[in-house]
Amino acid sequence: MKVILRKNFDQLGKIGDIIDVKDGYARNFLIPRLIAYPAVTGNVKALEEEKKQMARKQTKEFEAAQKLSAELEKVSITIPVKVGEEDKIFGSVTAQMIADSLKEKGFDIDRKKIAIDEPIKALGIYSVNIKLHHDVTAVVKTWVVRE
Repeated sequence: MKVILRKNFDQLGKIGDIIDVKDGYARNFLIPRLIAYPAVTGNVKALEEEKKQMARKQTKEFEAAQKLSAELEKVSITIPVKVGEEDKIFGSVTAQMIADSLKEKGFDIDRKKIAIDEPIKALGIYSVNIKLHHDVTAVVKTWVVRE
């Protein structure tokens, strides 16, 4: 059975590819999960429209991520932590702590988007990467200070 892919699928191909798969695989897996359409002329036109909509959506998301990145670059956050002797931190600064500090500043960033290269276990100034889009990354200056 010939089908047209609606989504990028690692094992089969990219959006818009017309591929030949077994009937059962198409009927029972690809079509119900909206990964593919049966390859008929009406579906080819529908897929073209879907591609246009997806491109517009991705452009909007990219522009919004760039705007947010520019705003985040201007922000620096301060995270107060408990320290012991010789200014050693109890534990480490987590992505959740950074997300909470950003929320206080008015930025609602998911902690999963925050990338801490190495654990922050000392007082100081750190640059923390925030992945907003697969092409856009913001860097936030983070001050870790004594509580």
